[in-house]
Amino acid sequence: QVQLVESGGGLVQAGGSLRLSCAASRIFSTINAMGWYRRRAPGKQRELVATMASGGTTNYADSVKGRFTISRDNAKNTVYLQMNSLKPEDTAVYYCNVVNGYGLNYWGQGTQVTVSS
Repeated sequence: QVQLVESGGGLVQAGGSLRLSCAASRIFSTINAMGWYRRRAPGKQRELVATMASGGTTNYADSVKGRFTISRDNAKNTVYLQMNSLKPEDTAVYYCNVVNGYGLNYWGQGTQVTVSS
C-alpha cells in the first residue's frame, strides 16, 4: 500500500510563504497526475489547488494563480507546493493526491496551514 506523507504546514502571517512537501513511500510505475487539494473547514468540500499531469502540464485554482507553484522531484518521489503571498483565506488542511496510471486515487493525511492576518 502506497502512503503519501505531507509536511511543511504551519502558522504563518499574511504575506508569508510556506513550502509543502509530499513524499510517496514507493515509486509509482505510472502516474496520471499529482496535485494538492485543500479543505477550508470541516464539512466543506475539498477543493483543487494545483495539479501537474504526467507530461508536466500544470493547472491552478484561480485563487492561487501567480502565488502558488507546484513542482515535483521524481528521483525523490516527492511533489511540492510553494505558497507565496499567503492570505488568511488560504487557511485550510492541504492534501496531497496522486492518480496512478490505472486511475486509482491516493491521498495523504493532510497538513494544516494557518495564515494569520
